[in-house]
Amino acid sequence: MSVNPLRHFSSAKLRTLLPVHPRRKIMSVSTGSGAAGATDPTDPGTTFKLLLSCPSGLPASRVFVKFDPSYDRIPYPDANLEESINEIWSQRIRQNPSLYNGIKFRYGGHAIEYVDGSGQISSVCLHMGLTDYRTFVGTNLSPLWERFLVPSTVDSLRCQHTSSPLGNGAIVETSDGKILVLQRSYNVGEFPGYFVFPGGHSEPEEIGISAHLTDKGQTESELLNHKVSMEMFDGIIREVVEEIGLPANSLTDPLFIGISCRVVNVRPTAFFFLKCNLEAKEVCKLYSSAQDGYESTQIFTVLRDDLKQMAVKMPGCHRGGYALYKLMMEATKDS
Repeated sequence: MSVNPLRHFSSAKLRTLLPVHPRRKIMSVSTGSGAAGATDPTDPGTTFKLLLSCPSGLPASRVFVKFDPSYDRIPYPDANLEESINEIWSQRIRQNPSLYNGIKFRYGGHAIEYVDGSGQISSVCLHMGLTDYRTFVGTNLSPLWERFLVPSTVDSLRCQHTSSPLGNGAIVETSDGKILVLQRSYNVGEFPGYFVFPGGHSEPEEIGISAHLTDKGQTESELLNHKVSMEMFDGIIREVVEEIGLPANSLTDPLFIGISCRVVNVRPTAFFFLKCNLEAKEVCKLYSSAQDGYESTQIFTVLRDDLKQMAVKMPGCHRGGYALYKLMMEATKDS
């Protein structure tokens, strides 16, 4: 499969004018005395909010999608603020003419169905629209991002004027009980040197979506909703394969464990839990030849107890992913 270098829809990946240095292929089983221990825990970029937690983990058969233009971004009423999106994009294009305005799925909220008579989640329906990179740069990544927010305790209303593409992240556990963590390159534009889980974004174009279709019948709408839902699960497998180099057949089917949001820039990310049938040392060898190699410089294979230290130096959305994983571990222990 050909790899589109602009596919991840992040300013880090799109800053192609920066030099790409060779990757360092290093395995570590603990955080040691590195940057994680030295990081200020009050770093605002590491703060997060959990939008949805599914501690039992939901398979694809229990995660549904309602894909509809009603979940697209609503333009901001202030014409000057709305125009700032075009101005910021124009500035970025002048700095880097190779930028590509690709489309992504937009997170517009969710609905939960519970098992009768209990607080256990039976299924989740994610509300998804469309957005694009230009609007993401001009709203979530804008210096004015807070001005796009609406005072509300309901997240979908609060963020109705932001692009908010739904990212994805994978908590991958090896056969010998290690969790896979990457260290971002120091050449990237967002959070250089921070620790992250493998991930990126699901891709509308992977399932033939370039815009909303009009005049869909009920059957066609249901089929499209199912395709979008499956792309969420297929997409996270692709990310792990491309970023770490693992063969797809070494991974279990992903379990959806929730959605976290970085407080800074209100950026949402869906997280999944997967197991790999390879040991940590085998994973590190495969990482050296991974296709998608220029965002990260190092892989760590981390024991659960050491992961807490690394999470201190994770961007908020990924630190939230660690919190979702902890909730899943606690639920497993209690069951």
